[in-house]
Amino acid sequence: MDKSFVEKEINNQPARKSQVVIGLDIGTTKIACFVGRKNEHNKIEIISMGKSESLGVMRGVVSNIERTIQSITAAVQEAQKCKEGNLIIKNVYVGIAGQHIKSLQHRGIYTRRAKDGEISQRDIDDFIDDMYQMVMNPGEEIIDIIPQEYIVDNEPEIKYPIGMAGTRLEANFHIITGQVSNVLNIRKCIDRSNLNTKGIILEPIASAEAVLSEEEKEAGVVLVDIGGGTTDVAIFQEGLIRHTAVIPFGGNVITQDIKEGCTILQRHAEALKVRFGSALASESKDNEVVCIPGIQKRDPKEITIKNLASIIQARMEEIIELINYEIRNSGYGKKLIGGIVVTGGGSQLKHVKQLFEYMTGMDTRIGYPNEHLANTNDIKNLSSPMYATGVGLVLKGFEELEKKYKNEAPAEEEVTKAEVANHSEKERRGSFFDKILPKVKGFFEDNEN
Repeated sequence: MDKSFVEKEINNQPARKSQVVIGLDIGTTKIACFVGRKNEHNKIEIISMGKSESLGVMRGVVSNIERTIQSITAAVQEAQKCKEGNLIIKNVYVGIAGQHIKSLQHRGIYTRRAKDGEISQRDIDDFIDDMYQMVMNPGEEIIDIIPQEYIVDNEPEIKYPIGMAGTRLEANFHIITGQVSNVLNIRKCIDRSNLNTKGIILEPIASAEAVLSEEEKEAGVVLVDIGGGTTDVAIFQEGLIRHTAVIPFGGNVITQDIKEGCTILQRHAEALKVRFGSALASESKDNEVVCIPGIQKRDPKEITIKNLASIIQARMEEIIELINYEIRNSGYGKKLIGGIVVTGGGSQLKHVKQLFEYMTGMDTRIGYPNEHLANTNDIKNLSSPMYATGVGLVLKGFEELEKKYKNEAPAEEEVTKAEVANHSEKERRGSFFDKILPKVKGFFEDNEN
C-alpha cells in the first residue's frame, strides 16, 4: 500500500472515502488502540488493533506518567503493524473514566441573534459553547455537554429543533465534569507519546455506542461496564442519556479479594478468577478443587471452586448494590424496559447475568461490541466484551467527524466555488495575454528592422 495514502488516512485528513479513526482505551488493566474505517454498508471495519498491559493507571486515573507513556507507545506500535501496510498513527480519540468523573443536570437559556429564519446547527453549537462558560468548583472542568430536550419559544419536549422557527431556546443538559489535574495528566501522556488528542470521550458513553441498540436506548436501559479499576454506569431513556456514574470497584478488587482470601499470589488469583471464577457460589460443586503451585518448593495449595465463587459473589453483590443505588438515584428505575446490559472484562465471569437478574429484578444480557462491526472474525477476540470501550471510541470518533463534515460542508462549497471562479479568471486573463503578446513582440521586431 502507498505509504503517503496510509499516512493521509491515519492523520484523519479529509480524504473522506478512506477516512480512518483511532480509539485509544486507557484502562486500569490494559491499554488498547483500535484503528477503524467505514465500509460501503456504513459498518465499521477494525483494520488493526494493538494492546499492552497498563502499568501506570489505577482505577481509571493516571498514577505514573512515564509507565503510562510506555504502555501507550507499546499499544500504538502494535496497532501500526497492519496487514494492509505499516500505518502512521497520529490523531486519537481517548476514553476517560475514574472516580473523579461526575455528572449533573442543568437547564440553559439562549436567545438567537437573528430574530427571523430557522434554527440552525450553528445556533445549537453556540448554545452549547455558552454552557462551557459555566462556573465550576475549583479544580473541576467540563469534559462534555450533552443536550437533551429543547424548549423553543415555550414549546416543550422538542428533541430536534433544527429547521424550526424560534427566537428563545431553552434546553436540559447532561454535563460531565472531571478533575482538571486528571484530564491534564491524560493529555500529557498522549502528547509525550507523540500523539494528538482529537477528543476526550467518557468511557461508558463509548461502550454504550458499541453494545446498545437504538431500540434499547428508546425503551430505557442501564449500561454497566465492569472494567479492571472501575465500574461505569450509563442510563438511557427515550433515546437520550439521563444519568452517568463511576463506581470505584472493578475486576482488580475481586482479584485482590481472592488473593487475600486464599492467601495466594496476585497472578495466581487472577488466573483462578479468569479460568474458574463464578458469580454464584450455589452453582459450584463442593468437591471441585484446584491446586495452586507452592512458593519456593513448598507444597501446593488446594482451593475449592465453591470457596472461590463465594469470595467473588460477595464482592459482586456489593458492586450490584451500588449500581442499584445509581438506578434509584437517577429517578428512572421504573422506566427501564430494556433492563440491564453488562459489558467490560468483568462481564465474562460465569453466572454474572443470573446474579444481576436475582439482585435487581431486571432483565439482563451480556453486551458484545459487534452491533456495528463488519469484520468480527478478522481480529482474534475482537467481539469480546472487554473491547467494548475501544470499539465505541472509534464509533464516537466517526460520529464527531460526521458532525464536522455537516457543519463545514457549506463553507467548503463556497471556497471551492471561489477557487473555481478565480481559476477561470486566471485562465481568461492568460488566454488574452497569450493572444496579445505575440503581436506586441512582432511590432517591436518590425520597428527594429
